Amino acid sequence: MAGQIPDITAMPRAGTGKGAARTARREGMVPGVVYGGGEDPVAINLPFNALMKNLKAGRFLAQLFNLKLEGHDDVRVICRSVQRHVVKDLPIHVDFMRLRRTSRVSLFIPVEVVGEDECPALRKGGVLTMVRPEVELRCTAGDIPEKITISIAGLEIGDTVTIKSVTLPEGTRPTIDRDFVIANLSAPAGLLSSEDEDDNDAPEADEVPTTGDDAES
Repeated sequence: MAGQIPDITAMPRAGTGKGAARTARREGMVPGVVYGGGEDPVAINLPFNALMKNLKAGRFLAQLFNLKLEGHDDVRVICRSVQRHVVKDLPIHVDFMRLRRTSRVSLFIPVEVVGEDECPALRKGGVLTMVRPEVELRCTAGDIPEKITISIAGLEIGDTVTIKSVTLPEGTRPTIDRDFVIANLSAPAGLLSSEDEDDNDAPEADEVPTTGDDAES
């Protein structure tokens, strides 16, 4: 199961239509709606500053939230649409969809690395590069994993960890069908630089070194 699902707080919005939406914006709110889950849609207002903070954090459309709405039970939601002002590019309306525990969603799950102490590549000064610190997985709303774990124990410089080598939580799958790299282990920068210098100093395959006798003739 996922750890702490972030809260998002909203207030019920009195009235619908353009007039009520304009009033909400003048009061520093962003109008929105919550729908789905077998219940009637509910018009809401969200504090502009709090919404902007969430938007700037990234992945807003792939993040599960615990919606706290006065007069309603907390419910898990996912954002399905953010409408923006055509000139100012600021949010002017947000749509959220309620999720049942059996609803399937696509979310970015963080990657945890283990086995550093048993990694020959790191002992030799190698560098671990996280190509994908998060992996997008398809899973049910009631069984969202907190993280996926990769092990680099026994890996040498030049080795990679791909999604097919990872044991994913039951009931989840990547949203990308092909195999892809999550992390790789590369040589330290100093070693790469010295190898490049050696390559530059070496004669070309068809180059014949000039001897002293050849130089004089």
